[in-house]
Amino acid sequence: MNKSILKSSYGLLIGGKWLEKDKKMSVFNKYSQEEISKISVAEKSDVEDSVKYAKEALKKPFSPYNRFMILKKASEILIQRKNEVAGILVKEVGKPINEAIGEVERAALTLEVSAEESKRINGEAIPIESAPGSENRKALTIKKPVGVIAAITPFNVPLNLVCHKVGPGIASGNSIILKPAAETSLSALVLAEIFEEAGLPSGRLNVLTGKGSEIGSYLTSNEDINMFTFTGSPQVGKMLSKETGIKKVSLELGNNSATIVHNDANIKESAIEIAKKSFNNAGQVCISVQRVFVHEKVYNEFLNNMVEATDNLMVGDPSDKTTDIGPMIGEGEAIRVENWVNEAISEGAELQIGGKRKGVFYYPTILTNVNREMKVCKNEVFGPVVAIEKYNDENEVIDKVNDSEYGLQAGLYSNDLEFVLNAMDNIDVGGLIINDTSGYRVDHMPYGGVKNSGNSKEGPKYAIEEMTEEKLIVFK
Repeated sequence: MNKSILKSSYGLLIGGKWLEKDKKMSVFNKYSQEEISKISVAEKSDVEDSVKYAKEALKKPFSPYNRFMILKKASEILIQRKNEVAGILVKEVGKPINEAIGEVERAALTLEVSAEESKRINGEAIPIESAPGSENRKALTIKKPVGVIAAITPFNVPLNLVCHKVGPGIASGNSIILKPAAETSLSALVLAEIFEEAGLPSGRLNVLTGKGSEIGSYLTSNEDINMFTFTGSPQVGKMLSKETGIKKVSLELGNNSATIVHNDANIKESAIEIAKKSFNNAGQVCISVQRVFVHEKVYNEFLNNMVEATDNLMVGDPSDKTTDIGPMIGEGEAIRVENWVNEAISEGAELQIGGKRKGVFYYPTILTNVNREMKVCKNEVFGPVVAIEKYNDENEVIDKVNDSEYGLQAGLYSNDLEFVLNAMDNIDVGGLIINDTSGYRVDHMPYGGVKNSGNSKEGPKYAIEEMTEEKLIVFK
């Protein structure tokens, strides 16, 4: 692995210039807890300047083909620097190196797909001549960029989720003001340098770092921002919607993802896959498997296989290629998960494996004998904890999956076509994954949820729909 080339401190990117601020925040190695760099803390004036330069950039021609070329080149540079950027993710997230490399590869693909979609943005012909009195008229629609987009991203997948906002935003001709998570801003800042190298015009991408609560309020109070795109918690998403009024707001929020294992499933295979997708990135993924419903006929066999698969997972230094699970984002989050698990056990849940914290690490944990009122079932754990229940009726388990305020994705292991069709129609989620877990995602698919899981779709093609306005043109 190439040595990660990190600067001792990073400034803000505003209008094509890097601005070092006197006020800084430290970014820590989540495994060693050592400081690895400092980031500048943006003030209200920096937000105002970013918006000003972003608006000015919109006045300059930026053809779809130029967008394509820049996004394609950025994707290629990112692949060239794959090992370096993966090393940054290992440090700032605590993500195991194999997962980190996978994230960089996916991020590059997200930019590549965004590049391709930049040449496919089109309107449609509208047959208004079919209306009485409009026989001598023709009409069409064109797609226009919304303008200035504020993009707010989370800590857990800090490179690829940035690309899911910046890639489509640039592809559709907008200007972006990016606010990455304070804990994991370094990969976003390096990505901004890559876009500079790729030739992105100044002002088209501005990066503000610092405390989300402060910068967020500066952004929402700015009338010249046309759209917000946010990935994070439902609580913050609801607050953002309330504060932004009638502006476009695209939300990708949380989940307590469920996966069903029916009595005709491949039990060992499903147990191994569910273990991987429950605990990857220390469970800090919004589509990580959190609730598993297993048919009573295969329950014991499945549980034994999943406990064995979980026991085989290696917890440790994320830079070690043999490590499956690294640290959580902070010790406070590990303590919160520990408290939730202990509370569930005190309420009658049975611990099958795990249930142990060591500093910032929380060991992969399986609970049984749970009920829906326990936090580990009802809320989003966002940690390496999975709760397993049994069922005996197909409609019963569909009701159990739906008994949640969330609805992002769900998984179903079964080859029973009648059951699959029933689930397709009646499980209330944005995506149902057949013969795989809720944790499946490729970056060009429509990805997004219902209920408190969000209100829009990601995937470059679908994000571009959110990031453009349809304009009607009528000829007489």
